[in-house]
Amino acid sequence: MFDFLDLLRLLISAFVILPLVSLIRESGYYLVATLLGAKNKKIIIGCGPKLFSLPSIEVRRYFFMFSWCHYDDIRPDHKFWHALIYASPMLSNILAAVMVNIMLGFGLLPGETLWNTFLFYTFYFVLFDALPVYMPDGQPTNGRAIWDLFRHDRWYTSDNRDRDEQRSTEEQKKTMENRKRDEAERGDVEAAR
Repeated sequence: MFDFLDLLRLLISAFVILPLVSLIRESGYYLVATLLGAKNKKIIIGCGPKLFSLPSIEVRRYFFMFSWCHYDDIRPDHKFWHALIYASPMLSNILAAVMVNIMLGFGLLPGETLWNTFLFYTFYFVLFDALPVYMPDGQPTNGRAIWDLFRHDRWYTSDNRDRDEQRSTEEQKKTMENRKRDEAERGDVEAAR
């Protein structure tokens, strides 16, 4: 039965653990992009108006929703290095999960339920990041970006998305067409009301 403690766990999960896992995920991008010489790197946590900003991190009002890392092109600009960047958020979450799991095993962390929730969200992010699909807006998951990199010789960086739209894969084009069709159908429903 769902009780007050479950509600408290839900709130902690949504407003503390999820943003923390997002920050760890985006830090993977940031670290590897830094090692590969990318400039103008910034981690953005959340959406909506800016809440506060540090030199490399911007936190937005709805900090528990969305996150991304912006960076300019890397040097050297090679497939292997782009694949490493795409894999980095998954690797950073797996590394964090392994460390937490080891510390739980040795009894070094209090609040096992809290850390089990952290592990759940960490692997949740890894699972959905690894799926080779396009999001409804046409952006690839990291698994799909790695697939496109080796299958279609196409890579994505945060500063060349407009240029890449002309080189979309057929599956990506179909995904974006389906999204436009869905939006049009929803618009027809709204107009009928």
